[in-house]
Parts: sequence; C-alpha cells; structure tokens
Amino acid sequence: MRQTLRTLQIAFTYIGTIVGAGFATGQEILQFFTQYGRWATLTIILSTGVFIWLGTKMMILARRIGAESYEDFNRHLFGKNTGGIISLFTLLILIGVNSIMLAGAGAIFEEHLGLHYQTGLLVTLVGSYLLLKRGITGIMQMNSVVVPLMLTLSLIIIFNTLEHPEAHRFMSLVTERSAIAAWLSPFLYTAFNLGMAQAVLVPMARHSKNDRTLAFGGIIGGLGIGFMLMAAHFAMSAHMPGILQFEIPMGSIAFRLGTLVQLVYLLLIFLEIFSTFVADIYGVTLQLAQRLPISHSVITALVMLTCYVFSQFGFSSLLGLFYPMFGALSLVWAVRLILTPMVPPGKAGAFTKSTTITAPKSVPRSTRK
Repeated sequence: MRQTLRTLQIAFTYIGTIVGAGFATGQEILQFFTQYGRWATLTIILSTGVFIWLGTKMMILARRIGAESYEDFNRHLFGKNTGGIISLFTLLILIGVNSIMLAGAGAIFEEHLGLHYQTGLLVTLVGSYLLLKRGITGIMQMNSVVVPLMLTLSLIIIFNTLEHPEAHRFMSLVTERSAIAAWLSPFLYTAFNLGMAQAVLVPMARHSKNDRTLAFGGIIGGLGIGFMLMAAHFAMSAHMPGILQFEIPMGSIAFRLGTLVQLVYLLLIFLEIFSTFVADIYGVTLQLAQRLPISHSVITALVMLTCYVFSQFGFSSLLGLFYPMFGALSLVWAVRLILTPMVPPGKAGAFTKSTTITAPKSVPRSTRK
C-alpha cells in the first residue's frame, strides 16, 4: 500500500509539473495540437508515448547517477562545461516563466476575485515559501490533491461535450496547416515541457527508493497527461474555429457550465500556477545551493524576490526572445537523453556521495600488548 501511494504521488507530481497555466487555459493545447485538425488525435497519442518513455527514463537515470539537481543531470548528459552552460540558461528561463506565472496569479485575484493585484502575488509567494519548507514531500502532497481535481474537471468537460452536436469533429476537423508541422509539434511540446520539468523530476527521483516505483509513476503520469490533452482537444474541437478568438479557450467552455464549474476552473488555474511555481522554485534553489555558500531558505527567498520584481514590470517581451531558443535547445536535450545509455542498476553514480571503507593499518608488533 505504501509503495502504491508513493507511485501515485510520483505520477501526480509528474502531471502537476507538466500541467501549468498554459495547459489549463487551453492555449498550449490549441497551438500545439488542436489547430492541426484531424492530425491532433494521433499526435497527442504520440506525445503521450514520448512523455511515458522520456519522462520515465529521465527519472530512473537521475536516480541511478545520484543527481541532486537538474544541473547534475545535464552535466551527465553533456559533460561538465556544456552541461553547466545549459543549466544556467535553463535557470534564466525558469525564473522568467515563474515571473510571468506569478503575474498571472495576481491577474486572477484582480480580474476574477475583485482583489488587489499585489494580494495575489503575496498570497502565492507566502504560500509557496511555507510549502517549500517541507521540501519535495510538500510538493508531492500538494499535487496529490490538485491533480485529481484536474482529472475530475477533465471528465466533467468530456461528458458535457458529448452532448454537443459537433462532438465528433475531433477526428475529422479540417486544417490548412502542413502535416510536417503537425508531426513536429508533439516533439517540440514534449521536449520543451520535459526540459522545464527536470527541475523537480530529477530531485524527486533522487529521493525515490527504487526504479520500479519511478517506472510505474512515469507510466501513470504520462498516461494522465495524455488523457488531459485529449480531453481538452476533444472539447475545443467541437467549438472550432470560433474558439480561436479567446485568450482562455478552455475558460470559454468551462464558463458555460455554470457558476460552480466556473469557480472550480478558476481555482484550478490558480492551483496549477501555484504548483508549477513551487516546483520550479524548488529546482532552482537546489541548483543554486550547489553554487552558493548560503542556506536553502535564503536562496528560496532571493529567487522569489527576483520573480516578484520582474512580475511588476512584465517579462513577456524578453521571454518571447528566449522561448524559441529554449525550445530548440530542448529538442537537442531530448535527443541527447534518447542517445544517452542507461546506467546499470546498482552502479554508483557520478554525483553520489560514496564513502570508502579502508582496512585498518596493521599495528606494529612492538606496540601490541
């Protein structure tokens, strides 16, 4: 029972780390899948397979090499120097993405709850700091609550869409997009999201006791991500092409299902922002702790302060420059992960702190009693 619970916690943390605000609003799914019409169903299945394969391999490999942070993992994949450069670039992207997510949390409080923008920022920051004091355990426990709610909402949206007269369109939707772009899209999507998710999946794997738990957690987590992708695509396809005009396409569907579902949806968007924010801050803290001679709590506070400052001014334009670069780098990272051989089980990793036990020196005969 304990191992089953641990497997589900790993699966839910995997899902919660991948499913961020862009996923919840529907924009990511619309841009990477639904806009490609009839190809989307097949590319979502392909993307699900890649999430299962590479997500599981990343976690098991991270555990076997004893990687404490995603920087350790990247150094294993690319070597010390190149891995360090890639990790620093990932650090910048994570801080940028979290600054925008923090701003999104403030916008939810201001636009939908009638509270001050700064209130949303401060609630997110204080809640994140308190949760991070519990470490990876707190992150896993939080996702064990948030992810089942996400899956439940996905089921509600599916059952509601079944009554729509255009529910069948997800299999036959016509598109003018090229087939090449459609089949490249799932690889871009999975590579980018796994490149970001390594910040929490790598240290989580390090604290797992065996490969079997990680393997089942990766499989269940990948299937859960695929299910939520398909549910959103199924719902949005029925409302194409009109749904393209909405900034929050999934919100336009959820808001038609009544006040209760609308409130649950807004809560889930905030919780998805919150869970991804916490996970990324945790990963960044572990990386910086290997470089800076200060405590984890101080590093966490400084990273959050940086995100808070950037959330005041907006980081979208700068991130718009870095995003394509990180997307291309993520593809290289994913290919490198595919080509990197798996470390045999039981073999000490390069980053595992090992203790060598030496035989005691023989005592000279003259000193023996």
